[in-house]
Amino acid sequence: MELRETGIEGLIEIAPRVFGDERGWFLESYNQARYDSLIKGTRFIQDNLSCSMKGVVRGLHFQAPPFSQAKLVSVIQGKVLDVAVDLRRSSATYGKVFTVILDGERKNQLFIPRGFAHGFASLEDHTVFAYKCDNPYSKESERTLIWNDSDLDIDWGVTTPSLSEKDKTGEAFRSFLSPFE
Repeated sequence: MELRETGIEGLIEIAPRVFGDERGWFLESYNQARYDSLIKGTRFIQDNLSCSMKGVVRGLHFQAPPFSQAKLVSVIQGKVLDVAVDLRRSSATYGKVFTVILDGERKNQLFIPRGFAHGFASLEDHTVFAYKCDNPYSKESERTLIWNDSDLDIDWGVTTPSLSEKDKTGEAFRSFLSPFE
């Protein structure tokens, strides 16, 4: 397993070892003991999958405390531009945006600690996105920052995004009061 620095404390890109030959490939996508040493104090309790067509943008989502979530995200099939925004007020990188391409070929992962908004843009049809969460979903705690916020200046890599109503009406970062220390 190879770890790649992101420049934001706690946000880690992970490249698992992939073993392949003419028959196909194998990888260990998660091993609690191995990840315990990497992501101290995080126990995942829920796995989720979504499937998106090319051009779908999902995010920027987060859950406010006490239902905030750490996530381990990856792509099973297809490709996304994955986006994480640091919302921890005491962080030296508060408001900093990190983007990375996650895809089913490279099988890379991104660990997103609590205190981040998260989203992605599907860059291929039928992209299957997987994420592990360390806290249950709470509709009452769910919040959304507007995906195209000019202060965050995210290039999502899609020309005509397909968005949910929730994502079209997210909160502006400038007026946002972060619930994260």
